[in-house]
Amino acid sequence: MKKSLKPRYRRILLKLSGEALGGQAGLGISPEAVHDMAQQIREVRELGVEVVIVIGGGNIFRGLAGSERGIERATGDYMGMLATVINSLALQDALEKLGVATRVQTAITMAQVAETFIRRRAVRHLEKGRVVIFGGGTGNPYFSTDTAAALRANEIGAEVILKATKVDGIYDSDPKKNSKAKRFNQISYLDALQKQLKVMDSTAFSLCMDNKMPIVVFDFFRPHNLKRVVLGENVGTLVTS
Repeated sequence: MKKSLKPRYRRILLKLSGEALGGQAGLGISPEAVHDMAQQIREVRELGVEVVIVIGGGNIFRGLAGSERGIERATGDYMGMLATVINSLALQDALEKLGVATRVQTAITMAQVAETFIRRRAVRHLEKGRVVIFGGGTGNPYFSTDTAAALRANEIGAEVILKATKVDGIYDSDPKKNSKAKRFNQISYLDALQKQLKVMDSTAFSLCMDNKMPIVVFDFFRPHNLKRVVLGENVGTLVTS
């Protein structure tokens, strides 16, 4: 008899970095990388899981880096937010080519290319089986897309934040520099803070901790890993209370 695949989560928020869309170089948009992402997301949708996505813009422009090179910080951050919308449209295109109904909502009004973020409308899209991509960060300078992910996850009632990275979880030191680095299967918010393990920036992490929003940090670039996380397999590191 075939084992039934029962997801652990009903509604997830997937946090993607902009660099992930850039492929190996981490710059620009790699159609192959975006297609691979879309395939993993489709696999999860086919399990009946409701998916929302928050995407970064570091492959195109990063506000903090711009401010270090002379661009006014708020202006740089708005430029970074626009970069996230470009990435959102690229991912939407890839998902719809695979037959996955998708909506992009942005924190900055741009009616010609995407809907403005409205919480109730986003939830309705999810109930109708659509993937919702949130672009434009929080809509405010000085806040990261990690903070946008923590905020949106709580607003739309996600059960978990899945933070997609290039490493298979959280380590006590950099596994690329230390071959004896230890990976945590599970860690508490307080331990992660005390050990200064940079899971997310402090604002985002505090928001998750205060609202008891679990975070799973996992390697998104291993085939089918997103599906494995959603099915409750022991993949990556779970951060919880």
